[in-house]
Amino acid sequence: MGEQNAMQGLIAISIVIGLGAPLLMMLLRRMTDAEGSLPVTVEWINELSIERYRPMMRLLDSDDLEFLKSQPGFTTRMASKLRTQRAQIFRGYLRCLCADFSRICAAVKLLMAQSRYDRPDLAGTLIQHRTLFGMELIAVYIRLYLYRMGLGSVDVSDLVKSFETMRLELRSLVPATLSAAA
Repeated sequence: MGEQNAMQGLIAISIVIGLGAPLLMMLLRRMTDAEGSLPVTVEWINELSIERYRPMMRLLDSDDLEFLKSQPGFTTRMASKLRTQRAQIFRGYLRCLCADFSRICAAVKLLMAQSRYDRPDLAGTLIQHRTLFGMELIAVYIRLYLYRMGLGSVDVSDLVKSFETMRLELRSLVPATLSAAA
């Protein structure tokens, strides 16, 4: 009986490693893809404004759904379909936000590597905000899942704040006189 449990444990560990390794490789590839060619210019950084994510912050607001529920003929099935559609759009925004955040972090790493001076403070900030962003992203996905089921709402403001913090950090590293050709 003990050998059988040990064998089942070994099989379970093998499955987890077998499934986890490709997922980890995919995640690492996605994170390093952004480092290929980064146009680290003031214009590029300014285009990464949080303004492009304002609609995302309001997309899952319950006010619209509450208004529609008060309209004659609106059914729970319609509400479910609306939540599903909005969640799909929201996930598109999340993908863009994650890609932009990854590009910002890659640009910070690139600037750190090209710097004449070591910046352990900046490296620590980068690690801290990447970790924080990842944890906030997981929480948003969990809340998004619950939202689709009709439970709760999704607040993405902390995620957007993390994005903006790193964008401003990057902006502080890039001289204002840097031309678009750089």
